[in-house]
Amino acid sequence: MEKPPLLDGEDGSVLAESRSDVALVSADEEGSAGAHGQEDDRPAWDSKLQYVLAQVGFSVGLGNVWRFPYLCHQNGGGAFMLLYVMLLLIIGVPLFFMELAAGQSIRQGSIGVWKHISPRLAGIGYSSCMVCFFVALYYNVIIAWSLFYMGNSFQYPLPWEQCPVDMISNQTGMTFIVSIFLTMLVFHYLCEILVMYFSSVFPYAVLICFLIRGLMLDGAIEGIKYMFYPKLEIWGEVQVWRQAATQVFFALGLGYGSVIAYSSYNPVHNNCHRDAIMVSGINFMTSVLASLVVFVVLGFRAKNIALNCVATNVVRMAEMAKTGSAQHWWPWFNMSDPKLVALQDYREWYSHYGSLLGSNITDCDLEREMSKGVEGTGLAFIAFTEAMALFPASPFWSTLFFLMLLNLGLSTMFGTMQGILTPLMDNFRVLGRHKTMLTVCSCILGFFIGLLFTQRSGNYFVTMFDDYSATLPLIIVVVFETVSVAWIYGADRFLDDVEVMLRWRPPVVYCYLWKYVCLLGMVGLLAASLLRMVFKRPTYTAWNHTTGSETSLEYPGWALVMLSTLIIVASLPVPVGYLLSFLRVQPPRERYSKYNSSEPEPNNHHSPLDEDRNRPRSTFLHLGAEHYVLLPQQEDGEEEEEEEEDTGL
Repeated sequence: MEKPPLLDGEDGSVLAESRSDVALVSADEEGSAGAHGQEDDRPAWDSKLQYVLAQVGFSVGLGNVWRFPYLCHQNGGGAFMLLYVMLLLIIGVPLFFMELAAGQSIRQGSIGVWKHISPRLAGIGYSSCMVCFFVALYYNVIIAWSLFYMGNSFQYPLPWEQCPVDMISNQTGMTFIVSIFLTMLVFHYLCEILVMYFSSVFPYAVLICFLIRGLMLDGAIEGIKYMFYPKLEIWGEVQVWRQAATQVFFALGLGYGSVIAYSSYNPVHNNCHRDAIMVSGINFMTSVLASLVVFVVLGFRAKNIALNCVATNVVRMAEMAKTGSAQHWWPWFNMSDPKLVALQDYREWYSHYGSLLGSNITDCDLEREMSKGVEGTGLAFIAFTEAMALFPASPFWSTLFFLMLLNLGLSTMFGTMQGILTPLMDNFRVLGRHKTMLTVCSCILGFFIGLLFTQRSGNYFVTMFDDYSATLPLIIVVVFETVSVAWIYGADRFLDDVEVMLRWRPPVVYCYLWKYVCLLGMVGLLAASLLRMVFKRPTYTAWNHTTGSETSLEYPGWALVMLSTLIIVASLPVPVGYLLSFLRVQPPRERYSKYNSSEPEPNNHHSPLDEDRNRPRSTFLHLGAEHYVLLPQQEDGEEEEEEEEDTGL
């Protein structure tokens, strides 16, 4: 079904007025021929497997290991998973498919894609680049931490089994982190393709090994039960919906521009719809696998803490018995070896007589230990390291774990850097001609700014950047992306273009999802995030030396200014790009028409405006430059006469 092009006159939308017609072609059989012309001068993936591993490696990152399990832990276990799957299907997959299709058809980075739809939307791509740069700054530090911990795993006992007391060695470790940060950035540049296969596949081997080993540990079953036990009442909490939607959003890497950049190197007729479903499915199953591993290990850790509690209390009761205070409360289980007392027997005894013995004898609750949720770097570098110290052959498992984190971080960093480099090289020819220099300068700049994260307070800055430099800007970016495709360009027209590209038509339900469900969902997520920041002042977790425990503190004034600056700087390109394009004097438009190079250049004639109504619709797909000829400019209200019936502009 033919659809008319977007109106360029006063009846069209403001953004549509500045839409570039030069790169749009007719949706006929010749689209495929043009596609081949475009492929000749743009790099391409060596194989489909390489592309899939790259997309999976970018989307499956550290958040799958330490963020998703925590959200399941805190928000009802199995009930949260059901909510996550629902939001993944109706919001995540459609938006992921939209970015894949846009990048594959336009064959540009994030700046070029949205500039292609309308020059006034170019700021969307620049915002994506800014967010990628902010993320790259602290993400490389986390990679450096992983490498530092892995290097210290080749010793027994593991150094973190005891609290650190040697301040000189701590300073040496910090210096080591600073030195390897630059190394990681130059590792990234030279070996991206070489390690892509390994970094994408190796984490799955490690997770499976950890799962098999973890299932043999005491407490593993309790951990799995705690993970999958559904608490459906959490569905009535707005906060849970916000966290589930945010996790879907970040798990797929939406808004970064990396998905668009990777797909832009695909053949035009690649089945990106199948890729969207496959990568999303792999991402979710990876999160489930990582959650199983985390809960198995945390169950083992909680069981050990509870059993140590039992042993401590049994020793105290034995001492009380020696003083002659043992009466009717004397336990019925054997106390000769405190380590052999069963947790269930002790808790049953404590429920009857614990209140008679005062505060010296405490309850040992496995559920309480399991309910102490840990997320982010605290899960990877504190809770998990503590648990692995209890493993037999702990250095081996510690080395495997941090090598896995290293590879997860590297594969995500590859995509993040592509989200920066590809749009800049596509949009600025001078940068495209000096790719090596651009990459080296980006790494050096990131290194010097990243020194902020290697000082003693660096972990606080990592948390600040992780929580605020990307969340709101990326949501804003995806909202504008959805508006651009669904309403400015048109969801029906976009689906028609995808049909030309795939040679089959995806379900029409995507139109309604893009126009209504996804857009309303992202706007709701943006509103919920803003309201949470306004009514609940941002806080961070700090260590209290007096109480020997963690406490939640409000950010000081200068920190609030800093995180506000991060949000504004990352979001500012969107309105600035629109205003600059709106204020810029638009030059006269150049009209293009397709012609046969063997024929003489066609003569130009003026025809009534009514003939413009019979033009076939435009699509996203590119044709090579050799298929076009520049025609002279004409006065308003006039159109040149088309020489061939298949002209689409």
